[in-house]
Amino acid sequence: MTAISLIGFATALAVVAGPLALWLAGRLKSPRPDEGLCALWDWKLTATSALLYVLAFNLTFFIQELFLVLPKALTPGLRPTLFHNNHSWEGASPLASLFQGTGAMATLASGIVCALLLRRSTYRSAATGLFLFWMGYSGLFMALPQIVIGAISNQSDLGMFMGYFDLGTSTKTLLGLIALALIPCAARWLSAMMPDLGQSTFRIATLPALLALPVITLFRMPREWIEVLMVPVVVSFIGLAWIQADAWRAKARADHAGAADVSLAWPFGMVLCLLLIFQLLLRRGIRFY
Repeated sequence: MTAISLIGFATALAVVAGPLALWLAGRLKSPRPDEGLCALWDWKLTATSALLYVLAFNLTFFIQELFLVLPKALTPGLRPTLFHNNHSWEGASPLASLFQGTGAMATLASGIVCALLLRRSTYRSAATGLFLFWMGYSGLFMALPQIVIGAISNQSDLGMFMGYFDLGTSTKTLLGLIALALIPCAARWLSAMMPDLGQSTFRIATLPALLALPVITLFRMPREWIEVLMVPVVVSFIGLAWIQADAWRAKARADHAGAADVSLAWPFGMVLCLLLIFQLLLRRGIRFY
């Protein structure tokens, strides 16, 4: 079996078969996993969560691009430009390939830090807890798939990074498989820390992510459609498939949760401000030279 075939098979297990098996186990154990949850659907909370995911996704993507640019800006011979949904550079340096890995490292670090802050449970509002959840989610699930892609594509960001270290096919394949194995672990970690808001996982995480996707595309245009749509869809699906499949194990926690009082005003305002910054300022590009 070739490395690409092995990673493809493992990806199918990690992204489709694994979540499906976990969901089926939950259905067999608890045919009505939402029984006992708050009967009233808090649509305001769902909308707030969607806006916070839009904000977290785009902030995390900006962190990735910023940390792809900053090391290049400090490297003699490289002249990078930062955009709202990408970056580019002029010139040449043997370090350019190395610095193609700093973006994923930054998003992974951001996700871990936000998840740890969420774990401390010191936030004062439901919106803050949801924001930390989505920042942790975006950081982890924006970084892990890139390792898998880097293992099979030399032209991807992490593919170039691995190429700088002259990693062999077996080593890259191992890294890709480790990243795939970490996906359900990261999903379970975040699922256990999801804020207790008296609503099902579908209402405060899965549906908000689906509602957020059309809005996220506004932040990414203009760009090739495959880039506009693929990254948000992959990031949203790859983690939430596991989190939603694992929702039946969160039932007992949600049964004792109280209602949440949230405001749509500041999440909507932050999303609007970030969209204006992306499309009016960063879309033109900021040169770091």
